[in-house]
Amino acid sequence: MSYFDPLLPEFWKTVGMAVVCGAAIGLERQLRGKPAGVRTSILVCLSTAIFVRLGAAAGGGDPSRVLGQIITGVGFLGAGVMLVRNEAVYGVTTAAVIWMLAATGCAIGFGYPMAALWLAMTTVATLTGVELLESSVRWLARGVYARRQPPRL
Repeated sequence: MSYFDPLLPEFWKTVGMAVVCGAAIGLERQLRGKPAGVRTSILVCLSTAIFVRLGAAAGGGDPSRVLGQIITGVGFLGAGVMLVRNEAVYGVTTAAVIWMLAATGCAIGFGYPMAALWLAMTTVATLTGVELLESSVRWLARGVYARRQPPRL
């Protein structure tokens, strides 16, 4: 039996779970006006799940080798979203989110959909919870996390 047969329900469960997990994380990012919104998040999660499935379907191969290549490739993708402006680094959270999307997709591809769902929920809760905490606890908003105040007239 092939792990990558679109006529089998298992294939569509993989696709569906990757879309749901990617959309949940991406929606949080998009609603906050951050890079890597819904579309990008779904594609990163789905593509990593599919690459893992293809690695398993290739037969005779070692799916962990595919995992290593995914980690390397996603590292470059994450590095591409980071910017340095005025001696401050921006986009680190977005890069970390892309790593989590890939990890979630890999969990789905390796056959751990419930673990992937928990990873997605934990990611959204972390992003939302820390944002609320930073806006509530004044001393946490320092450096690049400081909220910009409008200029005084």
